[in-house]
Amino acid sequence: MAAVLSRPAAHARSRVAAGRRHSVAVTPDGSVLTAGPPGAEERRTADWRDVVAVAAGNVHTAPNTGRSHTVGLRADGTVLAAGWDGDGQCRVGDWSGVVAVAAGWRRTLAVLVDGTARAAGRRAEGAADVEGWRDLVAVAAGDWHSVGLRADGTAVATGNDRRGQCRVGRWRDLVAVAAGSLHTVGLTRDGRVVAAGSAAAGVAEVGTWCDVVALAAGSHHTVAVTADGRVLAAGDDGRGQCAVRAWRDVVAVAAGSTHTLGVRSDGRVLAAGSAEDGRCDVGDWRVL
Repeated sequence: MAAVLSRPAAHARSRVAAGRRHSVAVTPDGSVLTAGPPGAEERRTADWRDVVAVAAGNVHTAPNTGRSHTVGLRADGTVLAAGWDGDGQCRVGDWSGVVAVAAGWRRTLAVLVDGTARAAGRRAEGAADVEGWRDLVAVAAGDWHSVGLRADGTAVATGNDRRGQCRVGRWRDLVAVAAGSLHTVGLTRDGRVVAAGSAAAGVAEVGTWCDVVALAAGSHHTVAVTADGRVLAAGDDGRGQCAVRAWRDVVAVAAGSTHTLGVRSDGRVLAAGSAEDGRCDVGDWRVL
């Protein structure tokens, strides 16, 4: 079955996000829910309104990098951010005309209405060198690399390529991309998954998947939704973040450092993986 995104999947895919230690979701009224460490800076979203999409930063797993940030895209094309701003990743208050956002390690990306990209935050290793990109419809941010999806179904990447995670130039007919710590995955129009980068993230296994309609990349794992609402997972499962195969009726997924979120067609949010700091306390959330 061809992977034409259903309306629920297309609507839900950017309404949940998972970071290193927190989870974020947009409610039907445009407010934002968060779960994670009490009092954490990235959870200061209580006064956000008219939000249509969210992103959660900091998928990096090195010690002493626990602080992260949250990004929200408002219906009017402006952007909100909360959390640690050590590299300027939250300095997005003057952005406008934005149609999509992504958050990575100390970095925020956006696609503008004219198809160009914008970046704020850490610029090490060229991960934020996206200003020359054109004709974009989506972006994804990993630890040290960034990926863009063009309207023609091709992809572009910049930043650290130590595991080959930026080798996406030959990919074609894409409808979605996602970036993890050291890997990149793409979803093709016919429901296949292509992958580049670290073998530890399951890049070999995901190449066998089919009938996929949505996907997400965590730090070192990859998750996907099939056309019949099942969930596939590959890569690191050290904290149970890949224990999602029993989920059913799912339309969208998000993947963080050590946990995974899923959205069911009724809007209910599911969680698997590390429950540390309350990041999986989402049982009462509804996003559709």
